[in-house]
Amino acid sequence: MTTTRRETVAYALTGCLAIVIAIGAFSPPPEVPGPPNNDKLLHAIAFAALILPTAALLPRHLGWMVALAVGYGIAIELIQPLVDRSREFLDLVADCGGLAVGVVIGLLLHKLIRR
Repeated sequence: MTTTRRETVAYALTGCLAIVIAIGAFSPPPEVPGPPNNDKLLHAIAFAALILPTAALLPRHLGWMVALAVGYGIAIELIQPLVDRSREFLDLVADCGGLAVGVVIGLLLHKLIRR
């Protein structure tokens, strides 16, 4: 896959995932069964998925994409009270943890792709 095609695929997937995350973040909160703060796993999975295309296809772009993703997580937390959702610092922590996991998995996939 050429660099231009990799960029197109990575950015298109990331953009689609960002939209899905925004829809989930600004929709009425779902009832997540289980112990308190159980939704943190959903945050981690969402942000791992968000960074995965960049890590797997464009690892040289990870620095600014991770920074952008953290900023996206912060923006979501700041906006959520405007749509009757709660602002939680632990959500941002879970987002960042998910980013770290997504980077590791994506870099491993990148090595497999390059073989």
